[in-house]
Amino acid sequence: MNRNSDGRHPADGTSAERGAARAERSLTGAPSGPGGTVPGLLGGLPRQRSVPTTTTGPGPAPSPAVSGRAVEAARLPVAVRSVLRLLPTPLGTPFTFGYALVLAVTSYVASHADPAIVRSLHQASSTDVAHLVRYPVAVLFASALWIVGGFLSPYAAGFLLVLTALERRIGGARAAGVFLLGHVVATLATEVPVGLAVWAGHLPGSSLHRFDYGISFGVAASVGALAGLLSPWLRWPLLTIIGSVLAEDLILLDDPMTNWGHLLALALGVATWPLVRRAARARAVASAAVRT
Repeated sequence: MNRNSDGRHPADGTSAERGAARAERSLTGAPSGPGGTVPGLLGGLPRQRSVPTTTTGPGPAPSPAVSGRAVEAARLPVAVRSVLRLLPTPLGTPFTFGYALVLAVTSYVASHADPAIVRSLHQASSTDVAHLVRYPVAVLFASALWIVGGFLSPYAAGFLLVLTALERRIGGARAAGVFLLGHVVATLATEVPVGLAVWAGHLPGSSLHRFDYGISFGVAASVGALAGLLSPWLRWPLLTIIGSVLAEDLILLDDPMTNWGHLLALALGVATWPLVRRAARARAVASAAVRT
């Protein structure tokens, strides 16, 4: 009977080697390939572990940093992500974010500077008739740098929430246009009658220098424009509540010209519905094209 040089029968050696290979596979957990070999392993080297390889299609693998950010974002609760989306961000809503920083600075100055200095700044920024006649562009710009009541006022909260939502839907340039439309048109519409009344002798000359500054006209116009982009069950309650508050202020006659300006600005925002809806549709189509 033929034997190997070490005295073993060939069949015995083959059986032993097959048994060792099976034991090795059971230890490594690797699948066996054709002929009893393990794919991806080098022959003759024990204790190797097979590393599975997967393909994700053409193109480079995603960056670990990008993948990490995506995972962290996915881990955030839905409620937290929804709340964060209500606030402005440098990349998502640059106009609202930058404007909010400016308003935060001016509000800090108004809260901590000497009251006499603050009053002088407000007076210089007032869009009264006297300033509008001499410096119309400069004073319209300067008056929009201050918030009546500071950064913790309802106007500031309305600015952040409304402008953020509007800018996310129609873009920064168009959101700024809506805000400026309400701010400029409502200001002129309330100050020009004052000037005419003074000229006609129905108001004293001191009315040409009344305080008139802030962002409320722009916020009211933005509310009106945003309402046109919401679903009906949100749109009409929002307009009803805001309109009722503004009408109540007008009835109280605390500052009738300014209160009329708020209602006018809200109506101007509503008048922009065809434009903002077209802009929102175009932005949604562009975003869908980028994703695909």
